[in-house]
Amino acid sequence: MAAAKNSLQGRVAIVTGAGKGLGRAWALHLASRGARLVINNRGRRDQPGGSSVDQVGAQIRAEGGDAVANHDSVELADAAPRLIELALQRYGRLDIVIANAGIDRAGSFHKQGLAEFAHVFDVNFFAVARLLHAAWPVLREQGYGRVVVSSSTAGLYGNHGQAAYASSKAAVQGLVKTLAIEGAARNVLVNAIAPYAATQLTAAAFTGEQAGQFTPQATASLVAWLVSERCTVTGKTLIAGAGRARIAQTLESDTVVIGEDITAAISQLTAMACHYPQATASAEFEDFRRSL
Repeated sequence: MAAAKNSLQGRVAIVTGAGKGLGRAWALHLASRGARLVINNRGRRDQPGGSSVDQVGAQIRAEGGDAVANHDSVELADAAPRLIELALQRYGRLDIVIANAGIDRAGSFHKQGLAEFAHVFDVNFFAVARLLHAAWPVLREQGYGRVVVSSSTAGLYGNHGQAAYASSKAAVQGLVKTLAIEGAARNVLVNAIAPYAATQLTAAAFTGEQAGQFTPQATASLVAWLVSERCTVTGKTLIAGAGRARIAQTLESDTVVIGEDITAAISQLTAMACHYPQATASAEFEDFRRSL
């Protein structure tokens, strides 16, 4: 237990979307494991008791931890460099980035305006890319980093009424896989988590009994492991909730000859089991070429 309690001792983490829900649970758990934190959530600082992220910071400090709050909206162009600068100025280092802030704007594709669609991408994808782009030189140069990005099964499989959200999370998947490839040689490991949790945004999806199982806290120990030195996996997507997890992979079938009867070829393909994962897009091309 002592090893787990101090598993992040001396590490410095940035957690976005840390004012409530999953981000709050993860920040509190990382602090309990010894991490020092830069916690971010947009919100007014002048409200009674402080903003939600101020309250999280106060709780961390009251429990003997160390945290500093940032109130920027992550989609702002200067938010990412400000977060990195805050971590380096306050703590002198940066080891962990958890890109969790996100939004959903549900609506059928034909009813949704492109401005709203783009805003979802600004928060869910481009803000993540900017944050990791700002952190990347620090992590690469020191030869160590752990990154976790909040994804969603909507990005893996799609979901009715969530075209913008699902597309933005699918884009995140491509970023995670590519950065995992690029970061591996520098011991910068990058993974995604697709969490199931009863939060303010998702409470309607869970019954009372399920809400007690699918708490944000039930995913926190997994996130803490993913950002620790003990983590050795990279480029993975873990679907997690209620203290359980499964891994999501992209699999491929065997190759068939298209020929003249394309309908028959497609029927053959759709009937096949898919069981071949590929490490990279380049590896996929080489494997496809070998199948000729």
